[in-house]
Amino acid sequence: MPGGRRVAAVTDARFDVAAGECLALIGESGCGKSVLASALLGLLPGNAQTAGAAHLGDLDLLTADERTLARTVRGRLIGLVPQSPAAHLTPVRTVRSQLEETVAALTATRGRAALRAAAEAAAERAAFPADHLDRHPHQLSGGLAQRAATALALVGDAPLLLADEPTTGLDRDLVDRTVDELRRHVDEPGETGSRGRGLLMITHDLAAAERIADRVAVMYAGRIVELAAAEDFFGSPGPRHPYSRGLLQALPDRAFKAIPGMPPELGDLPEGCAFAARCDRATGTCAAPPPPGMVACHHPHLPEDARA
Repeated sequence: MPGGRRVAAVTDARFDVAAGECLALIGESGCGKSVLASALLGLLPGNAQTAGAAHLGDLDLLTADERTLARTVRGRLIGLVPQSPAAHLTPVRTVRSQLEETVAALTATRGRAALRAAAEAAAERAAFPADHLDRHPHQLSGGLAQRAATALALVGDAPLLLADEPTTGLDRDLVDRTVDELRRHVDEPGETGSRGRGLLMITHDLAAAERIADRVAVMYAGRIVELAAAEDFFGSPGPRHPYSRGLLQALPDRAFKAIPGMPPELGDLPEGCAFAARCDRATGTCAAPPPPGMVACHHPHLPEDARA
């Protein structure tokens, strides 16, 4: 950063996504979720540095060169539903032409009529209206741009899909339809008879996460603080980390109670638990780093007091 300052946007992120599984990554804005997705695709800014490993089959995404990422990974091995779809659509071309180009690049479809039909099928899959296919991105609402980006991401039937806020700008019915389509993408066997495809869905929409996810990862201040089965997280016994419980309790259909305070600046994180200043369970012990494991907390909720 300017002045030689360094910011650890994501630290010690450890997780896996299996074929046929959806992992929902949730957390407040600015906690590092989208940075993590960008790192997997090699789309970080030039001043960013990565360490560790991110394996997709035998390929380490963090050490792959740009040629490999551009020709082998993006679109073919990893599909992306971007957080800001309007910025990722080519402004001077229609949605139809962009879909047809993507179909031609990522599939064996050839011929004008076949490409047109495949583009229309891709649009329908993402609930993008056929009568808007010949419009340019600036003529689309935010929700329509989101559906166009989703259609483009699904074309290549990539074994891993990164969906960064895929329900932004959609009404509830379209949210349900979109996540159901993403779920079908996960569950359908691959062309080689594989167990399906993996989905990493970054979202603020906990209702969408509950509808689609197999597991939930909660990120706070650049770290994954809890990893749990979705059934346990949204049901009983519920989340174990106080921050995770706070996210659920903030929902209108639950306690509708906001988490007090604000997240810390990533450039000025405390040595101990980053959530301690906002946590009603914090003690002096929390001045030390949380223990490693599925729940990064000194005082996690236990199954027997989860209903408290």
